[in-house]
Amino acid sequence: MSDSFTTTVLNITTGTTETVTDLTRACEEFLTRTAPGRDGLLNVFVPHATAGIAVLETGAGSDDDLLAALHHLLPADDRWQHRHGSPGHGRDHVLPALVPPHATLPVVGGRLELGTWQSVCLVDTNVSKDNRQVRLSFLS
Repeated sequence: MSDSFTTTVLNITTGTTETVTDLTRACEEFLTRTAPGRDGLLNVFVPHATAGIAVLETGAGSDDDLLAALHHLLPADDRWQHRHGSPGHGRDHVLPALVPPHATLPVVGGRLELGTWQSVCLVDTNVSKDNRQVRLSFLS
């Protein structure tokens, strides 16, 4: 492909608990290498059926609040039709309908244009899978 499209894959270890993992620094480092001074779009995509990408504040409790809200909306119990894996795992497959597996963000002058308190995060409620891939793609 031409230099107007560049992509890389991050390998993220999320552990065995529900988690919100901040990817902002990795996104910024990718843009520093691939998009210095350029305008375009950063697409962040997690190719998994049980994880999503969110833009939210982290470190002030919002990440924990998101997990609590998801636990309330999608309890890990036996109500789910999809029943393989850990108890309540079917809810993990519903997660991407609420927290989509992608986000497309503006890049101006090689810098990610986020609000003051916004971070790019991987949301993973699947306690049975502790390794994720996240694809970062810059399009100018």
